Amino acid sequence: MKREPNIQLARNLKNRHVQLIAIGGTIGTGLFLGAGQSIHLAGPAILLAYLVTGIICFILMRALGDLLLSNLNHRSFIDFIRDYLGPTAGFVAGWTYWVCWLAIAMSEVTAIGLYVRFWLQNVPQWLPGLIVLVILLALNSITVALFGETEFWFSMIKIVAIVALIAIGAVLIATHYQTPVGHASLTNLVNYGGFFPTGWHGFLLAFQMVVFSFVGIEMVGLTASETQDPKTVIPKAINEIPLRVILFYLGALFVIMCIYPWSKINPNASPFVTVFSSIGIKSAASIINFVVLTAAASACNSALFSAGRILFSLTLHHSNHQLRKLGKLSKTQVPAPALVFSGLIIAIAVLLNLVIPDDVFTLVSSVATTCFLFIWGAIIVAHLRYRKTAAGQVSKFKVPGAPFTDYLVLAFLTFVVIVLLMNHSTLIALVVAVIWIVLLAVLGKWSQQQAHH
Repeated sequence: MKREPNIQLARNLKNRHVQLIAIGGTIGTGLFLGAGQSIHLAGPAILLAYLVTGIICFILMRALGDLLLSNLNHRSFIDFIRDYLGPTAGFVAGWTYWVCWLAIAMSEVTAIGLYVRFWLQNVPQWLPGLIVLVILLALNSITVALFGETEFWFSMIKIVAIVALIAIGAVLIATHYQTPVGHASLTNLVNYGGFFPTGWHGFLLAFQMVVFSFVGIEMVGLTASETQDPKTVIPKAINEIPLRVILFYLGALFVIMCIYPWSKINPNASPFVTVFSSIGIKSAASIINFVVLTAAASACNSALFSAGRILFSLTLHHSNHQLRKLGKLSKTQVPAPALVFSGLIIAIAVLLNLVIPDDVFTLVSSVATTCFLFIWGAIIVAHLRYRKTAAGQVSKFKVPGAPFTDYLVLAFLTFVVIVLLMNHSTLIALVVAVIWIVLLAVLGKWSQQQAHH
């Protein structure tokens, strides 16, 4: 197969871009809107679930960094999965990861419509999402630096909201602020049924939501080939990102449960709105709606970026002539054809959303998030294989405690799969995800045989 000259993505992403792309991709609307539900599942013990999952994600990220720095010519971690686990695993991981990001973008675009209707009731739900999608596609297609800049500011809005909540919360706790349901106090964490009020069952079930709220943290593995100084930026980002994400999640949830006893938090309302309104901020609901709107746009932006990069990587040297057209770069070294194609599929989904009942949509996004467990597992297994090579022995960015810590991550992922089996709705998503991966593996084997003939 003839290699095409100069297929290099532009290296225009700075450290602050890489940091906030991953934080933006990870901290989504789940924290601002869904925190009430996760608190309801496990009570204060949810903090422990976030801490455990955060540590696991830190090990995962270190393994990913170790792989990325071993070969800076690779475009994404999918290339490492192909190298160490074989072409079929690379095929399955690549196409699965692409579909995962498409599904995430679809759900965020749908959400944008709902958030805009908070202010403009008469706007059709599909319209705002479509407008945002077109704008993001345009920004993504111009230069990667412009994408990085957009994502930087989107993520800043989320971070400012979280930091504001933590700061206001600290003041309320320190002054034992009177709330409609008592006083803000640290004792609220243990006074309502103890730290594990829903028992081990509730605590274990909460892991499903917690793990899914870290989905997207591995996105750094797609930015390596577009980072200005990868040898410095990648290790720095990988060491800091999990820590920051853990601090934001833990800080926000800790403050919310100290102000309001966990049992008094409405699972169907945003705890952020509740806290901000309780101190007399009249427009709290509007402010948080603006934050979740930018959070959804940011997640959609990250998803579009990821889908474009993955599709570019998958089609670059494809044996099919039509597919190879998607593996081209624009004059500004952006994978524009892959971005536009991914954008079109997301747009079709927005319109489909009008005709498909909500259940189908929920199933698709659940299947996508479940597939991330497979991607994370594949990264770890690839890392275990890499450690056995000569390069792996002399790596500069070794994973602390490896290979034991690698096996710890695999054990944790197995545990999450068992948790998914315990709940009817997640069980269906898990079964569909497994069927999807098996079908892709068969297709991958078949396409390799075709390529050899």
